Amino acid sequence: MEENIIKILQQRPIVIPRLLFNNYKQLNITEEELIILIYIMDEGDKVIYNPDIFVKELGLDKFKAMELINNLVEKGIINITVEQNKNKKSEEYINIDLLYNKLLNNIIEIKEPEIISTNIFSIFENEFGRPISPMEYEIIKGWINDKFSEEIIKEALREAVYNNVSNLRYIDKILYEWKKQGYKNKEDIIKDKVNRKKKKTETVEVFDYNWLDDE
Repeated sequence: MEENIIKILQQRPIVIPRLLFNNYKQLNITEEELIILIYIMDEGDKVIYNPDIFVKELGLDKFKAMELINNLVEKGIINITVEQNKNKKSEEYINIDLLYNKLLNNIIEIKEPEIISTNIFSIFENEFGRPISPMEYEIIKGWINDKFSEEIIKEALREAVYNNVSNLRYIDKILYEWKKQGYKNKEDIIKDKVNRKKKKTETVEVFDYNWLDDE
């Protein structure tokens, strides 16, 4: 009895690719389907399509196993191919190459390292009249990482300088307020300023009518 337990414990562990473990939900794979995939991968990425195997090895109901396999085929995660075995007989195999392709094409995003122009930092130093601190550097870098264009950042800096404020918190509030307003570029900002100025200068027209002359 004890020897059998030790043999079980000595069996090699199942290795799950981290990409699959972290992203299976994004691929619309359920936990039950994931178990099927893990078993197939452990068997060498391609196994004979025999639902009885999953009944024996995983304790699944035969028809449930067939349903899960069918779901994975419909989701484009696996496919079933017909090949000749060693005895020259046709046999169905489960292939998971489609899964690897999905992980490669849909999950692994190869991003070019983001190049931040050092010019933006120099502009801040020139406007502030001093070197920026490491913390200020990180804040400006954070704006760029949050997809604020350098053009918008420069406009926010110009707005702050116009109001005699050399504080990044003030600029931060401007940027996120502009983001809420949906400003994409300098033109959007200028257009809004013009519209607001028009509203301020608009006056209600009063008719100059002399009621005493009315006959």
